[in-house]
Amino acid sequence: MKNITVLGSSNIDYISEVKKFPKPGETILSTTYRTENGGKGANQAIACSRLGGKTTFISCVGDDKVGSGMLEDWKKDNLSVSSVEIIEDSVTGAAQITIDQKGENNIIISAGANQFLTSDVVEKHQKDIESSDFLLLQLETPTSSNVLAAKVAKQSNSTIILNPAPAKKVPQELLELVQIITPNESEASALTGIKVVDQKSAAQAAEKLHQSGVETVIITLGSQGVLVSNGKEQPKLIPAYTVTPVDTVAAGDTFNGALLIGLSEGKDIYQASDFANVAAALAVSQKGAQRSVPYRNQVEDFLKNNV
Repeated sequence: MKNITVLGSSNIDYISEVKKFPKPGETILSTTYRTENGGKGANQAIACSRLGGKTTFISCVGDDKVGSGMLEDWKKDNLSVSSVEIIEDSVTGAAQITIDQKGENNIIISAGANQFLTSDVVEKHQKDIESSDFLLLQLETPTSSNVLAAKVAKQSNSTIILNPAPAKKVPQELLELVQIITPNESEASALTGIKVVDQKSAAQAAEKLHQSGVETVIITLGSQGVLVSNGKEQPKLIPAYTVTPVDTVAAGDTFNGALLIGLSEGKDIYQASDFANVAAALAVSQKGAQRSVPYRNQVEDFLKNNV
């Protein structure tokens, strides 16, 4: 079994469901409210673990009840948390999430302990990265830590995947280190300056990312599917699976975790992307972040009934 390391954020999600998003200055009532474990790093690590991957998570949580509760929950999903640092006198990161009736969401992040995921933490857990076949990164934690982790992984001949979310500027140094990048439409637009809305514009953005040094570009296009480009052949659109969307909060995170599992099991990039599309479809058909991430048997059952 291949080893996977996910380095990234851990948040508690405060989720309000509304009929419509409020306008500036407007106060509205939510239809429901709940709290759940979240954070892009944690979501992706849970996805890898639930789908069958041997997964280590490098992250930081606060020395509060939220953080200790997360650790216990993650252990139940067989996620290795020995590399999760508990930061004294800090709160666990938080996300305020608003979801409308269409399943679309707005998210505000408070970094909390995530800001302490520094290069020192990466160095402390360097052996985890060196012993991994795959390293998965996002952008909710300090960029300098991602760069250092990618350098360590590169020296160990690990495959490095960057999910450039949330959308922000990515240093050229990091782009040159990663083999696979997985932006959504808005993130691809922010990275390239090309407005990505369909397969054609996604292919143009992918070409620009190839020019930045990235070998494989996978741009998720929501209900259209995902565009996969290796810079050698014509980019290929892998169609999405049709489901009724309920909540898109963890769709991208589930996709990234599932993509790694597919690759770790020997699937090619197209097969792995298709497998990830299935997992993402199951995630959007359920409410919640980590709560919506499917287990392996659910993905296999879906494939039996829909392929």
